Amino acid sequence: MRISILGGSESGVGAALLAKQQGYDVFVSDSGSLKEQYKKELQQKEIEFEEGKHSEEKILSADEVMKSPGIPEKNEMVKKIRAKGIPVISEIELAYRHKGKSKIIGITGSNGKTTTTAMTYHICKADNLDCAVVGNIGYSFAKQVAEEPKEWYIAEISSYQLDDIKTFKPDVAVLTNITEDHLDRYEYKFENYIRSKFRIVMNQTKEDYFIYCDDDPVTKQYISQYSLLTNPLPITMHHEFQHGGFIRNGQMTLVPGSEKMQMSIYDFALKGIHNQYNTMAAGLAAATIGIRKEKIRDAIKSFEALEHRMEFVLSVRGVDFINDSKATNVNSTWYALESMTKPTILILGGVDKGNDYSLLSDVVKEKVKAIVCMGIDNRKIHEAFQDEVALMVNTTSAEEAVKAAFHFANKGDVVLMSPACASFDLFKNYEDRGKQFKEAVRDL
Repeated sequence: MRISILGGSESGVGAALLAKQQGYDVFVSDSGSLKEQYKKELQQKEIEFEEGKHSEEKILSADEVMKSPGIPEKNEMVKKIRAKGIPVISEIELAYRHKGKSKIIGITGSNGKTTTTAMTYHICKADNLDCAVVGNIGYSFAKQVAEEPKEWYIAEISSYQLDDIKTFKPDVAVLTNITEDHLDRYEYKFENYIRSKFRIVMNQTKEDYFIYCDDDPVTKQYISQYSLLTNPLPITMHHEFQHGGFIRNGQMTLVPGSEKMQMSIYDFALKGIHNQYNTMAAGLAAATIGIRKEKIRDAIKSFEALEHRMEFVLSVRGVDFINDSKATNVNSTWYALESMTKPTILILGGVDKGNDYSLLSDVVKEKVKAIVCMGIDNRKIHEAFQDEVALMVNTTSAEEAVKAAFHFANKGDVVLMSPACASFDLFKNYEDRGKQFKEAVRDL
């Protein structure tokens, strides 16, 4: 069977290595340039590849195409593949087909999925489960299956990866929440994005589990439209469920089946209401697959926050600097601001994905004394907040933004970089943005 792989980065190369191992005839094509490490991996396995172009004839001679999640449907090559009727799959679909008896905890959502994935993995490792964290966070799922198979995979899954699944099915699915994000990829229709997220449960059976937030209005509204065969495990802060997770009077209770586990929220390593939801979801996922109660408690207490997610950087002359570069949508920034207890200078901006900044209006009015825009086009931000914030300035680099924010700050203030946007106008990715921010803070 011949497979063409569009995109030669982590997921594309991982898929190529697995496909080759499974006896496929593999061709990798990337319109940009490949990193040296990826070229080396493909050469070592004698996998044919090209960079800087797409050879139409070769790509379209495939029985199937694996498309990297970053490539949109409007891409000309993708249009030609679709027109020819060649099946398109995602890397997680390919990995799923060849995972053998291994099992999957699959985690998706607009906000909190990286933290929930990392915490679930941390809890499972604490009980010595044979597992790996894969997907959007870290390592290619397909490559892990090819090179170092595990009993369990903890997979962070984006809507883009779910768009091209056929048979993929997690044993435990987690949907953290759904808020407006990536609308530029979904014809600016929120419903298209919502349906994409719900694909995580489409192949589940009565043997499987679905953890979701009962307090999230969008999830609650749409869940009734699906005839789910899976076992639902809702999480909430508003009432008690017979099965699922809830927080009442400062106590978390997890009930995946007949067993019950309880823990004080004051022992959680991660603070803030949004992290209480993340911790509930991760703890419940681990409890569902049989991780011991004491191991769950210990791991929740010892978990450390991720880089670029509400990461304290430094205090400079009484001004705290926080790096929340991973906040690439409005809802993430709302959560970040909601947890602020000091007057805040907010660094905002980047590539707008169809953002509705009005969602931030009240929390900005309450907490923010100045906004530093960091992006190429900041008009929408100015229009959204000109009546709420007196001080607003445009910058075009992390260094400029940090200096401007420090200039506006007084002792006892906090500078929060929580951009609510993608980073591709000025940076390689959100990690690059976060690193440049931290460097600029250290250089003050």
